Amino acid sequence: MIKIYNTLNRTKEEFHPLEEGKVKMYVCGPTVYNYIHIGNGRSTVSFDTIRRYLEFRGYEVNYVSNFTDVDDKIIRAAKELEITAPEVADRFIQAFEEDTQALNVKPACSHPRVMDHIDDIIDFIQVLIDKEYAYAAEGDVYYRTRKFATYGKLSDQSIDELEVGASQRTGQEQQIKEDPLDFALWKSAKPEEISWDSPWGKGRPGWHIECSVMATKLLGDTIDIHGGGQDLEFPHHENEIAQSEAKTGKTFANYWMHNGYVTIGEDDEKMSKSLGNFVTVHEMVKQMDPQVLRFFMATTQYRRPIRYSEKTLKEAATNLQRLRNAYENAGFRLADAKESLGDDQGKQAELQVLVDRFTEEMDDDFNTANGITVIYELAKWLNTYSEQADVSRAVLEKARANFSQLLEIFGVVFQEELLDDDVDALIAERNQARKEKNFARSDEIRDLLKEQGIVLEDTPQGTRWRREA
Repeated sequence: MIKIYNTLNRTKEEFHPLEEGKVKMYVCGPTVYNYIHIGNGRSTVSFDTIRRYLEFRGYEVNYVSNFTDVDDKIIRAAKELEITAPEVADRFIQAFEEDTQALNVKPACSHPRVMDHIDDIIDFIQVLIDKEYAYAAEGDVYYRTRKFATYGKLSDQSIDELEVGASQRTGQEQQIKEDPLDFALWKSAKPEEISWDSPWGKGRPGWHIECSVMATKLLGDTIDIHGGGQDLEFPHHENEIAQSEAKTGKTFANYWMHNGYVTIGEDDEKMSKSLGNFVTVHEMVKQMDPQVLRFFMATTQYRRPIRYSEKTLKEAATNLQRLRNAYENAGFRLADAKESLGDDQGKQAELQVLVDRFTEEMDDDFNTANGITVIYELAKWLNTYSEQADVSRAVLEKARANFSQLLEIFGVVFQEELLDDDVDALIAERNQARKEKNFARSDEIRDLLKEQGIVLEDTPQGTRWRREA
């Protein structure tokens, strides 16, 4: 039975989805005004790993992760880059997709964008106004925080504590609110900013309302898991609960999950764009094996902080190479393996014990640190077995299949290197496909070879190839 640490209750709870065998999961995605840094990437990798484990355990996961493409930061970036806000969003959504693909992150089932849901947002806000949970003021719309009786339940803060901080704020926005605690659902348009027509005048959505609308629109009034970075717990997720539950009268999410920070420097300072101490995934995947970066982020339990340093990256690279060596050593022994041996059943039982231990560790709130420890034991088992004088093909194939399946949960896939004869055969097939004008197959072979690090050069004398350095 999977147990999840539920931020809402500050305890581990047995996981029982709304519908047996299916999981509705929403994870807050990036605000697309720049390349994602390692801290953003950690959240994306953590929840991708969790999703993969749920699928390994047999669940069908409807995984939704949004793009915030309307925001003050995007508007500022548009001015600096001298392009439109939608063009900024398009540019960095494409970059996000390229960077996360390099990290072997599976695309979400849906990647909703705010700009595609403006009408839904306006309708949602109108319901809150009709229920007197929200009010219009000089073109803005605000949520009446005190009206939601359990506000603060996720972040474990009382209204009185929140009021002390809010009462110290000043400015025009504070003057038009009924209460300092109220937060914006709709912001009136400023000159030359992107805006939409609404019953309250031209404007754009507030940040918090966007996720409430997209999550309930795509997954229903109640979802199983809502995830995001630790920094989103308050006020973003707190406000999502207040908005969603005020509208529907139902529990918004049954399990709230928050990943820990990536820290940097001797003082373990949180990595963030606002502090200027960030390293982008976009640059890192150019400088190192993306699989090492993925492995580095995926093998720490999602709630724990990760220290980013040259030392910790080198440790990840060394550990990943150990696993690759075990996999390749076992593959090498397949060439002289016997079809089966007398102890096959006992060896396969030993393998199953390790798989069961892995599952037990991962069932405990997706404890990847303990899970990868079991995989290291499986690598040691593989090495020991591969060194025997006689090995069984049935056992080796089973062990490598188990090894690959468990590593894939961490986003790690070991490619079998193509032999020269295999490359020559694929190039001959590609040449024939081109003669027959079967360009789809020709492109497919070219892409396959590229994934294997094979560079093709079409010359008048024929196709030459070389392996990337």
